[in-house]
Amino acid sequence: MGSEQPPNQSDDATSSTSKTLWGGRFQEPTDAFVERFTASVQFDQRLYSQDIQGSIAHATMLTSVGVLTGEEAEQIIEGLNAIAADIQSGNFNWSIAREDVHMNIEAALTERIGSVGKKLHTGRSRNDQVATDIRLYLRQAIDAIATQLTRLQQGLIQLAHQEAATIMPGFTHLQTAQPVTFGHHLLAWNAMLERDYSRLLDCQNRLNECPLGAAALAGTTYPIDRAMTAAALGFKKPTDNSLDSVSDRDFAIEFNACASIIMMHLSRFSEELVLWTSSQFDFIDLPDRFCTGSSIMPQKKNPDVPELVRGKFGRVQGHLVSLLSLMKSQPLAYNKDNQEDKEPLFDTVDTLLDCLNAYADMVPAITAKADNMRDAAGKGFSTATDLADYLVRKGIPFRDSHEIVGNAVAKCIDLNCDLSELSLETLQSFSESIDKDVFSILTLEGSVASRNHLGGTAPEQVKQAAAKASDTIKER
Repeated sequence: MGSEQPPNQSDDATSSTSKTLWGGRFQEPTDAFVERFTASVQFDQRLYSQDIQGSIAHATMLTSVGVLTGEEAEQIIEGLNAIAADIQSGNFNWSIAREDVHMNIEAALTERIGSVGKKLHTGRSRNDQVATDIRLYLRQAIDAIATQLTRLQQGLIQLAHQEAATIMPGFTHLQTAQPVTFGHHLLAWNAMLERDYSRLLDCQNRLNECPLGAAALAGTTYPIDRAMTAAALGFKKPTDNSLDSVSDRDFAIEFNACASIIMMHLSRFSEELVLWTSSQFDFIDLPDRFCTGSSIMPQKKNPDVPELVRGKFGRVQGHLVSLLSLMKSQPLAYNKDNQEDKEPLFDTVDTLLDCLNAYADMVPAITAKADNMRDAAGKGFSTATDLADYLVRKGIPFRDSHEIVGNAVAKCIDLNCDLSELSLETLQSFSESIDKDVFSILTLEGSVASRNHLGGTAPEQVKQAAAKASDTIKER
């Protein structure tokens, strides 16, 4: 279902208890403002598909236990399918007076098939109904998100393999540290996304339990078969406790936590892309279709997609805080507060899907400016650690070799040159252990190639890591 929403055709302007399905004990109509203030149909109508799916499973189960006749169930299911078709085609009148998606559909069913429609709600409550709908919705949303996440990973891996030998500076504190390859850097991003994918599946597994049958909070006196409805809806099992079933929103909070971590990772990627496209770095080029220009400065090419993705992290993180705050003081069981769970949840799904879709399209189209990357890696004495390791292999304790190399770097600063540009005689003035073979490790290529182990920067290792990452995705 993803981010699709059915069209909102119209709202009832008047208020009357006769339009509600719970108005029997009330002596006056709901205040018009309260009606609008408490209604959720404006946003929860996007759950219509899940609501109808759950109602069909519930009606089928009621038939199997003898609460509904086969003829009644057939009428109900046909009516529900017809309503689903009306909603899909935009031919459905959503009414604020009927509060939410559940009561709108149930009222429309009764109008369509008569009093038989009133039997559908037997043995359930809107409390377990909405809890089921949200779980169904999130289960489908996670599938859609996982698909986009996988697509992004495939693009990253493909680009990483292509750029396995493209040398660039590796940074700590945004200062040149050691040379790496662009492919190696991209696979670091993929490692983050792989953990994100795993977290999503864990979240989906935990939410995949069916609350139907918990009713309002205490279960029902009807001889329902909860295992049957759970199986019909593809859940692994019914939930275990009726109170928890209707009041639990852990699964929504956990999903938002997973989404926040993914968005945090995308924000980090974005920051690097913004830096790398700047004239100060000039490491990569993004296709024009993912950038915009300036209304006043004709030379500008702005990386708006990465900047927006970076900004949208705050939106998703805010929704996580909102959901945590929503639940923190609620007593058991269901409270009207829980109506506030849907808009943050829906917006998180929409935002995350959009960001992943944009990146899955954009990342494979990144062009690396290999010469600029290599030139940058040659600055900042990025092979200093290699020289220190070289001295250790010659028998000098690391702390002593650290000082020796520090002195050599200071000399380079005075001479405005790189370590690889010092003469052998000058290098030997810092340590007699240095020999002419030192120049093989002071080159950028030598430095990168020397880290030829699992997880290392050697191009051979990067290609193997990319192949392994690709195989992991194929095995999903």
